[in-house]
Amino acid sequence: MKTIGLVGGLTWHSSVDYYRYFNQLVNQRLGGEEAAKIILNSVNFGAIKKLTLSDNWDGVADIIISAAQKTVEAGADCILLGANTMHYIADRVAAAINVPLIHIADATAAAIREKGLDTVALLGTKYTMQMDFYRDRLREKGISALIPDAEGIRYINESIYGELDSGIFRDETRQRYLQIISQLMEQGAKGVILGCTEIPLLIKQEHAPVPVFDTAWWHAKAAVDFALAD
Repeated sequence: MKTIGLVGGLTWHSSVDYYRYFNQLVNQRLGGEEAAKIILNSVNFGAIKKLTLSDNWDGVADIIISAAQKTVEAGADCILLGANTMHYIADRVAAAINVPLIHIADATAAAIREKGLDTVALLGTKYTMQMDFYRDRLREKGISALIPDAEGIRYINESIYGELDSGIFRDETRQRYLQIISQLMEQGAKGVILGCTEIPLLIKQEHAPVPVFDTAWWHAKAAVDFALAD
């Protein structure tokens, strides 16, 4: 079994889910008392958030690359960045390490294609929704990603940075997300990417009438596939 390296704390709330997913998936496949081999390097989200909101991506990259390199030095055989938004700098991180970086958008795209879908809604931070780094990656896999209107983008982004990243999950916020999802379904979305790893803590499959894609779960599954491959 290979060792999974997770750069987490982005936020710690979703890192808890990653840890659980790794171990549950390994145990499901190997049985008994088997569990995943994991190295978690949890960074200070407070520093990351300040740099992100000031568009200081060089500063973000310095922290994440250093964390990834230290995780590899500790024995990780692959690296995951435990946040969709951080994949804006994924290519820079991948170039700075000598083990595979498992990309969250690739893992999610594979799940979407497995469902036979080609048009989905994409919810996440404004960076994930509006920048090309995520939607282009999906487009390469034949998937079109629909994003909310300007007000929807503002609401979701502010709720992520004002509530979800602090572990606040309100029913009022959930209902607003579901309204936005409904609007995107009317535009042709056949599924929904929960493109911030905190959103699955708010929105579950039972809340939505179309498939929802928990990016943390599919990312974790891709890591376990790698770890258990011959």
